[in-house]
Amino acid sequence: MIKRFEKTYGRYVLNVNGSDRYAYSHSDSSDLYDLKEWQEYGGYQGSIIMIYDLLTGKVYEPFAKKKNVMYGNPIFVDGYLYFLKADYDEKEVSLYKYLPETLLEVVTTLNILEVNLYNLCICGGKVNIIHQDLNEFKSYYPDKFSFKFEDEHESVFAISDGKVYCETWVEEDWDDENNRAGENYKFYNMVRVRDFNGNLISEEIGAIHQAMDGTYWIV
Repeated sequence: MIKRFEKTYGRYVLNVNGSDRYAYSHSDSSDLYDLKEWQEYGGYQGSIIMIYDLLTGKVYEPFAKKKNVMYGNPIFVDGYLYFLKADYDEKEVSLYKYLPETLLEVVTTLNILEVNLYNLCICGGKVNIIHQDLNEFKSYYPDKFSFKFEDEHESVFAISDGKVYCETWVEEDWDDENNRAGENYKFYNMVRVRDFNGNLISEEIGAIHQAMDGTYWIV
């Protein structure tokens, strides 16, 4: 049986991390850094975020399209959807808590000029606003801290119980000169747990997986 949502847009739809009920799509880019780049060309046309209810088939648009406004990808934590709304005219990045037909409220608002929009997003564990690139990690909410990564492959997946859960990948016996794998080549992921100063608490072979119920597993 093939079901149909009440509204169809022909856009690619993704499951919301942490939920088996909700999915989402964007009318355009979700990379908030693009919002800044567009200002050099007269501003950004604006986008909308759509939330799909896989149980009822309904589609929700929390906000109408507005110039110079863009939305980040949502996550689902403790029964609610959370997403970022960046408004370049108002110079604000707002974190919204949302449940269709029930709740839409601002959790916190950051000055858009005081955050790095590149890779700005929400990560789970609880609800954390973060930025990360090849060299550095920054947390803006609820705790404000930053640290440098050990290598360019490392990235943060979750923050929980005062610990930062990172993942990186390792290659063994790779021949850089000939650009090929050696006879004993191995590729695997490593989980690194750090404190808020970036100090290494533990390290082990594994990868971080989030189940549909929101639970994080080291696999």
